[in-house]
This record gives sequence, structure tokens and C-alpha cells, in this order.
Amino acid sequence: MGALGALGLGALLALLPPPAPAETYTAMLSVRRALGSEGRLLRRLRAYLREESARLRRLARFYEKVQALHQDPKTSVDNPLLAFSLIKRLHSDWPNVIYSEEATQNTQALHDGFKEVEQNLPGAEDLDGAARALMRLQDVYALSVKGMANGVFQRAGAGWPTLYSPSQPVSLSADDCFHVGKVAYDTGDYYHSIPWLEEAVSLFRLSYGTWNPEDRSSLEDALDHLAFSYFMAGNISHALSLSREFLHYDPSNQRVVRNVAKYKKLLEMGPAVSTGPLRRPNSTHLQSRDTYEELCQRPAGQLILEHLPHLSCSYETNGSPYLLLQPAKKEMVQTQPYVALYHDFISDAEAETIKGLAGPWLQRSVVASGEKQQKAEYRISQSAWLKDTADPVVRALEQRMAAVTGLDLRPPYAEYLQVVNYGLGGHYEPHFDHATVRGLLGWKSPLYRMKSGNRIATLMIYLSEVEAGGSTAFIYANFSVPVVKNAALFWWNLRRNGDGDGDTLHAGCPVLAGDKWVANKWIHEHGQEFRRPCSPDPRD
Repeated sequence: MGALGALGLGALLALLPPPAPAETYTAMLSVRRALGSEGRLLRRLRAYLREESARLRRLARFYEKVQALHQDPKTSVDNPLLAFSLIKRLHSDWPNVIYSEEATQNTQALHDGFKEVEQNLPGAEDLDGAARALMRLQDVYALSVKGMANGVFQRAGAGWPTLYSPSQPVSLSADDCFHVGKVAYDTGDYYHSIPWLEEAVSLFRLSYGTWNPEDRSSLEDALDHLAFSYFMAGNISHALSLSREFLHYDPSNQRVVRNVAKYKKLLEMGPAVSTGPLRRPNSTHLQSRDTYEELCQRPAGQLILEHLPHLSCSYETNGSPYLLLQPAKKEMVQTQPYVALYHDFISDAEAETIKGLAGPWLQRSVVASGEKQQKAEYRISQSAWLKDTADPVVRALEQRMAAVTGLDLRPPYAEYLQVVNYGLGGHYEPHFDHATVRGLLGWKSPLYRMKSGNRIATLMIYLSEVEAGGSTAFIYANFSVPVVKNAALFWWNLRRNGDGDGDTLHAGCPVLAGDKWVANKWIHEHGQEFRRPCSPDPRD
């Protein structure tokens, strides 16, 4: 559920400073900013290489000069000039070469450049979050780990089409794969650690004996972690084989020597007992995971519907003078639950303005947890709230939303516009937009802080397009809607009798590739009594 208490937050927008750089992986805007930081580092490194190359060329000339003297059989220190130059070289020239101030200055300039951007660089949490994002994409889209390591986004197994073909394929290094596997390993998730560490081992074997400046791990590290992963998975014979390979490279490692002895003893006691295929962890205990992932995997979110006659496309004025000259382009997506898609709801220029206004204020999105709000791994994005006074574009958009929905969007009958930028593999697992608990406990939900009832409807505007993934999946209704740039998706959260509509359980599928931005408008019950009259009929 989205961050709540929006009205109070919106009122503080003018008073709060922009958020400090943090949680890079949770918004693609932050990732793009990180790309800018690396650009500055590249310029510093280029200058360093230029200065160092010039220094090394001078060193090479010094070397060639001295080397020539040593190779000339006629050279003799009997010559007082040669003797003087030898003594001078050893006393001052060689120390200048070895303890070069120029080299120190060049290195210091590189260090200073790094310090300039260091506070804006991703942290350890970002690196781990990025690794979890790759595993999320692997799971939801059933991707092959070997394919991902080679820059190919294709489902595991033969015959599946490529889900995404980047214009510039990028492969992962052995060290990259090792880190993803280790993130899983450190949490006891051997289902994910094994394939990623397997790929790391394969790549390290190919490059063994060569040194890469960016590598922080080694073949021995990968073998060690992979062996233990297989042991914990019940495959003792393979753990033994990998440990023996480790000792081939590092025979003095006593810990691994003891592991080999332990594995041998276990195998001698009887046949290796495997637990069978490892079960994928379900850290968020998502009961509808299989349906959710199947919907996300559908090409372009399409579904063959059984009741096509009920669906239609039309130009709508909704009885509003605002829409007479330019009616809304309405596509009925589903009748139960009621879901409509309004095409060309916002222009490119308006979308860019909204994103530009929200960008400096993005903060990690939170979810409702009882009476509180907290960050959660099942929602990876950043969001900001915009009042209609923030810009004329926002005010015009509010009027358009009111005209299309026919609802009262004035505070406190609706929350401020929430702008969301999804992160690396950004998603929002199945959830309801409305409060699902009624009675005394329900009234403690942050949703009711506005004292205007539950969320009766949602209008979500797609502010950008994505290259792959990112569909909105309605789990129980068994359909999904792909991202359609500048379109707005509308649905009723509550039935006319005030009960929540269970069929509106929905999710934001992980973004496989692209930069997904949406703007959410949550409309509440109060103020809509004569615009959407209630009904005692449970079927309404």
C-alpha cells in the first residue's frame, strides 16, 4: 500500500531539503545519477592516465639512456665524467625516479576526484539490493542464469523467445556472478547461490592465472562457497569434488582439508542423501506467487478473454464540459473488477514536468504495517507527493482526473498526487490499495488519517514506457495490463456497498528493462456519496 498521510507530507514540501543520496538501487533516477558520478570518475582517470603516460615515457627514456651505458663495452668509470654521472644518478636521479613527487601528485589528484563523489556513490546495501534484483528477475521471468551472465534475457530451457534484447549486450564477470551468489549464500538461500556460484566458477576457470584489477574474489572463493552450498543442499559427493579442486590450488588450507575428511566420512557411512530439488524461498510468504509470476511472464500482458463482447473502446465526455472538445479515449479492460484504460491521458511534456517536479523529492517508498509505515523488500521504488499548487501542470491534471472519473478530488477527499520511480528490478508484490481490515482495527490504518474513509478508487498514470516487464497484474481476476506511455488506468477498489473488491488484488511486475514512472491518485469514500451512490446489494 502506498505511503500514507500524504496531505501532511505535501504541506511540508516547501520546508524540507532535498533528500540525501541513498538507496541507489530503489529508483532508476538514482541509478542514472550514479552513472553521472562514474562519468566524473572516468574524466579523472583519463587525466591520471594521460599524466602517468607522459611520466612513464620520460622514465622509459631514462631507462634507455642508462641501459645503453651498461651495454656499451667501451663504457668505463675510469672516465671521470662517467664516474660523476654514475654517482649523481645513484645519489639523486634514482631516488627521484623511485620516490617521484609527480607520481604522488598524479595519484593524489585521482584520490581527490574520488573523494569529491564518494558520498554520492552506492553503498553496500545498494550492491546487495542490486544482486537481489537480479535474482528477482531470474525468478519472476524464469530466466536462465547462464543466459543472464552472457547478457541474454531468455527463459531457462530450449525454445523460449528472448524477452529483451539490449542494443548493447553486457556480460557479467566471474566476480559479478560470485557477488550475486554470495548475497544469496549469506542468507542461507542455496537455491539461488548454487547457479550463480556455478557460473562464477566456470568463468574463473577460464581466466585462472590472469589478474583483473576489479576482481575482489577468486576461483578459490567461488569453489569454497559453492562446495558448502552443495553440502547444505544435500549433495555431499559434489561438495567433496569441489573441495578437492580447491585444494589443488590451495593445498595448505586446513579448513578445507578438514571439510574433505568430513565429506569422505559422511559418504562412507552410506549413500549421499539428497533433499531433492531445492525449494525456492518465499521470504514474503506470497500465497499467490505462481499466478503473479505467470501474469508477469505473459507477452505484453495480453490475455485471451472469454467475454470480449463486454469490452469496448469509446470516446467519453462523462457529462463534463471539460471533455467536450477533447473526449477521453476509454478502453474497457475488464468489467469485473471494473478496470478502464484512458489512452493519451497526459502529454509527453506534462509527463516530463511531473517527473521533473518529483525527482528532487523522491524517497524510498514505504508500505502500511499496522498503524505504522515501513520499507519493504516487496516494494522497490521511490516516491514523492505533489500538491496541485506545485505547478499549473499538476493543477490541470487534477481537473482532468476529476472530469474523467466524475469524482471529487479536492482535499481531503483524495490524496495528493504520488509520483513513483521504480528501481532496479523495481516491483510491488500483490497488494490492495484499500484498507482490508474493518472495525476498530481497520480505523487504526494510516489510510484513515485523512478522516475521509477508505480508498474508493485508484487512477494510475503511466509517465514513461519500458522496454520489458513492469505490467500491472490483477491476480484474482487473472489478467495484466502492460505499461502504455501517457495512459491512465482506473479501477474501483470498493464495491457500492462499501466492501473491498477482492478482485482488485494487483501487483506491479518487476521492470525487466527500462525506467518506469507512474503517478497515483487515490480517491476516498467521503465526498463521493452523490457521485457514486452506495448500494446494499452485495453484488454491486
